[in-house]
Amino acid sequence: MKKYTPELETDRYAKCIQSSKSVRWDIDKDIIRGREFDFSQKFLPDGISKVYQLDFLSDDEKKLLSQIQGRTYANMFGFVERFITAKILEFTHDHWMGDQTALEALVRFSDEELKHQELFRRIDKMMACGMPEGYCFVPKPNEVAAVVLGKSTWAVLALIYEIELFTQAHYKQSIEPDENLSDLYKDVFFFHWKEECQHALIDELEWPREDSKLTPEERDKAVDELIELIVAVDGILKVQSDADTAYFLKICKRTFSQETIQRIKTNLLKAYRWQYIFSGIEHPRFKKILEEITTETHRQNIIKALMKIR
Repeated sequence: MKKYTPELETDRYAKCIQSSKSVRWDIDKDIIRGREFDFSQKFLPDGISKVYQLDFLSDDEKKLLSQIQGRTYANMFGFVERFITAKILEFTHDHWMGDQTALEALVRFSDEELKHQELFRRIDKMMACGMPEGYCFVPKPNEVAAVVLGKSTWAVLALIYEIELFTQAHYKQSIEPDENLSDLYKDVFFFHWKEECQHALIDELEWPREDSKLTPEERDKAVDELIELIVAVDGILKVQSDADTAYFLKICKRTFSQETIQRIKTNLLKAYRWQYIFSGIEHPRFKKILEEITTETHRQNIIKALMKIR
């Protein structure tokens, strides 16, 4: 395990502030700009939705499933940012009487996450106008946030960091290069990505700092709580993938056999597990910090938990 140096890295926080100021955007002026979603195009690219694996679906059916997943993808961000904002505000307390540069960086982080919540609430309503009734986003943000925030700060920071990382990876690897997506949908995640980049840098400062406070016994418990959070996320993904499958079957213009329905359901859950768990946990930057602040036993326990849901 790498020993954390307790001195605050003020210059790194300052760079996050500078970046925050330079990329600052407005929902109406910069993103929506009077536009609506183009339902003749996909929302999520194939690299994220994994609809290409369902070769029995027509192109229009794959597009429809990408739009359903795209709506859930947006809602999922609005949902997780509820507890992210609360946690960021909570640990600003550590900097109140300390490094004011770090404090400003965290306050900006919180402000941007509140703006993101508003953005995703608004675009869900806009997507609803172009989609048939019956879609349901199952998780209750306040209830889930209460459960998450009941875990240790270490575990919650780990979860937040993996979310920030997969946000960036999804945009750069799949959303940005795909020319067949709704322009408005693509812009939502372009501007979201611009602000999430510095959030991950702040996580890289705060997670090791929090780790430095822990005893070995507290760290053991924190790792166990991270595993509990991963399992809880998987439970949410199971319920939402079932809801999205049911909605797809309801609005799709043909019927499927029970075997085919199961294939759709299985593929959707697998796609969601990759989107929200594995693409973050297996990100090189996440693995690097995890290796620096945990033991081999801790990491093996996490791997065993992940194997059960892969």
